[in-house]
Amino acid sequence: MATNLLVLSDTHLPKRARELPAQLWAEIEAADAVVHAGDWVNEDALDEMLQRSRKLIACYGNNDGGALPSRLPLVATATVEQVRLAVIHETGPAAGREKRLDEQFPDTDLLIFGHSHIPWDTVTPAGMRLLNPGSPTDRRRQPFCTYMRLTVEGEAVTVELVRLPPRKA
Repeated sequence: MATNLLVLSDTHLPKRARELPAQLWAEIEAADAVVHAGDWVNEDALDEMLQRSRKLIACYGNNDGGALPSRLPLVATATVEQVRLAVIHETGPAAGREKRLDEQFPDTDLLIFGHSHIPWDTVTPAGMRLLNPGSPTDRRRQPFCTYMRLTVEGEAVTVELVRLPPRKA
């Protein structure tokens, strides 16, 4: 039986948006687990995610002050089906990322990160998959706000990048 993950990062609530889109909350509530790669900005967002998700795998980011770093790890880890997962906010520059992360996370099959707000999906020389879901609230230089849906079945991971419709002003 497959495990459905909803993956997001860089929500920046309430600075970049007052709240997450209803479509995203519905998917958060339906997912087997939610993965959040940091930059919550405010504890209320974490508390609501904890209440509305079945399971939360999350870390804190560079914009997460107050009590967030004491409530969340710098690196979150979990095993989903047969996939060893790590979640971190920052991975450094894109140049050399794959080699650098192979060295830092030798026992990881799938590493999810945030920070750039730029969707990313690559495989390292050692075979680790790297994913960045972008941001559902702050598209920066991207054409859309985004998040990801993952299906994990055994060792297999299927990824879908979801584009959110533009927010109404």
